[in-house]
Amino acid sequence: MIEEQVILVNEQDEPIGLMNKMEAHEKAVLHRAFSVFILNDKNEVMLQQRAHHKYHSPLLWTNTCCSHQRAGETNIQAGKRRLFEEMGFQTELKELFHFIYKAPFDNGLTEHELDHVMIGYYNGEPVINEDEVESWKWMTIEAIKGDMVVNPDAYTVWFKIIFDEFYHYLEDHKL
Repeated sequence: MIEEQVILVNEQDEPIGLMNKMEAHEKAVLHRAFSVFILNDKNEVMLQQRAHHKYHSPLLWTNTCCSHQRAGETNIQAGKRRLFEEMGFQTELKELFHFIYKAPFDNGLTEHELDHVMIGYYNGEPVINEDEVESWKWMTIEAIKGDMVVNPDAYTVWFKIIFDEFYHYLEDHKL
């Protein structure tokens, strides 16, 4: 099996090359990524719990899905692909904003990503891919904010950054 590659970018999101995903995380090289947030008509966010065997952040709660764009793939195409691969459903997505973050992990790997944040709407139940996802749940924005204060270690680092700094984008895009 060929290892997945990530798109290396500069701070203006201009592609500057490709690198194997694990190598990019070992070297902390800036690369393109995305995070998808799905809301329902009750304005709840669909959270996923990462699978127990993930190489970083296992069993932590995070946004509906996230991953890396492939060469030649738009942000929206990548988000739709991964949403279906991880959560088993399709819906329209809209890109809201992007930001850069860098987060080292205890296992020596570092996420250094230019993360494109997207939003979509869905009211059904996902059909989770158990290779990627341990569990899922709906939570209101207020409940997430409260739980992150009480249980900060239960959430992924990028989710906490997005929520702490950008949750108003989600509130602004309620149905």
